[in-house]
Amino acid sequence: MSDRLAAGDTAPDFTLPDQDGTEHSLADLRGRKVIVYFYPAASTPGCTTEACDFRDNMSSLQAAGYEVLGVSKDELPALQRFHHEQALSFPLLSDPDLAVHRAYGAWGEKNNYGKIVTGTIRSTIVVDEDGSVQLPLYNVKATGHVASLRKKLGLL
Repeated sequence: MSDRLAAGDTAPDFTLPDQDGTEHSLADLRGRKVIVYFYPAASTPGCTTEACDFRDNMSSLQAAGYEVLGVSKDELPALQRFHHEQALSFPLLSDPDLAVHRAYGAWGEKNNYGKIVTGTIRSTIVVDEDGSVQLPLYNVKATGHVASLRKKLGLL
C-alpha cells in the first residue's frame, strides 16, 4: 500500500494526458489551487455520481479559485467517452501505470462489499498555490462528497 499524503506535504508533481491527449502538469498550475480526485473507473455508477457532482459545482469551485482534475487508471478512449457522455467541464487524466495513484496514496487495499481487494482508493487531495497538500481526504464516498469538500474548504 502506498503512503498517504498529509497536510503540509509537497504534492508530488505529475504530467498526465487528459481525455483528448492534452498533457496536464501539476507544476503548470502553481499559483492556483487544485483539487486532484482519484476515482476507480469511468462510467461506473459511483464514479459517474462523483464526476457529475464536481461538474454541477464547478462554478462555485472556480469562483473560489480551484481547478479540478479527475484521475483514473482508464485509457484515453474510456475517458473521452465518459467526459463526453457526462458533459464534464474539467479534465480527466489517464494514469494506467498507477504511478500518480501510488505517489498520492490512492492505490492499495480497500474493502469492497466486505471483500479486501487492491485497487483505487477513492481520494481527493487539495493542493494549495505553493504546491503543498492543503487537505488530503481518503476513502471518500461518491455521494455527497463535493458538498462535504466545499464545507471543509469553507465554500458553503
